[in-house]
Amino acid sequence: MSIDINKIEDFQTGLIIPISKPYTWTSFDVVKKVKNQIGKKLRLTLDIRLKNFKVGHAGTLDPLAEGLLLVCTGKATKKINELMTDEKEYVATIELGKTTPSYDLETEYDQVFTTDHIDESLVKNVLKTFIGEQDQVPPVYSAKNINGKRAYEYARKGEEIELKTNKITISEIELLEYKMPLVTIKIVCSKGTYIRSLAYDIGKKLSSGAHLVKLIRTRIGSYKLDSALTIEELEKILINL
Repeated sequence: MSIDINKIEDFQTGLIIPISKPYTWTSFDVVKKVKNQIGKKLRLTLDIRLKNFKVGHAGTLDPLAEGLLLVCTGKATKKINELMTDEKEYVATIELGKTTPSYDLETEYDQVFTTDHIDESLVKNVLKTFIGEQDQVPPVYSAKNINGKRAYEYARKGEEIELKTNKITISEIELLEYKMPLVTIKIVCSKGTYIRSLAYDIGKKLSSGAHLVKLIRTRIGSYKLDSALTIEELEKILINL
């Protein structure tokens, strides 16, 4: 899927722009950068003030995740809720034998487990058990709203909280690479799926531990990462409009 941008007015009419989110950037960082870039062009070309121009995104990515982020502009922001329900595809690299409180590299290791009993066949068999509808507990280091505060705010203060499960569906899960202690998998899943929680749960089912070390979102519905724009590519398009 390609993005057809012919004139600056297209952004105000409404566009869904697939952006490749850089590592360590928040989803809000991307939205802010895109809004500033387009807003500057709108002011210079059409004398439209930034406050009258809407930009949002469909589906948050953690700062330590990379990949596809759908940025909606103008009237296309009305489609955000619909886009968020679309099926997602990820490629995740998981380290077996160690856990962290955040289930990823945001925090230090807290436990170490044996992996001597794990082989490629066992990993493949365990992965199959995650296919289908299931209840998943979100990570405590997440943006889930608990009594008006984000869950990670409690976690970073060492306060214990109880998170309710989410009903999710994993339609596909495939082992792409087995290179102990690292395994790389592809996941096709529903809205609300936390890949960090999936990594943690895979470790438990392997009678060991696990945490996420790399995550790339490769697809949202019919939008694919290989057709996404980098921030720099979008900037070049704006310059040439």
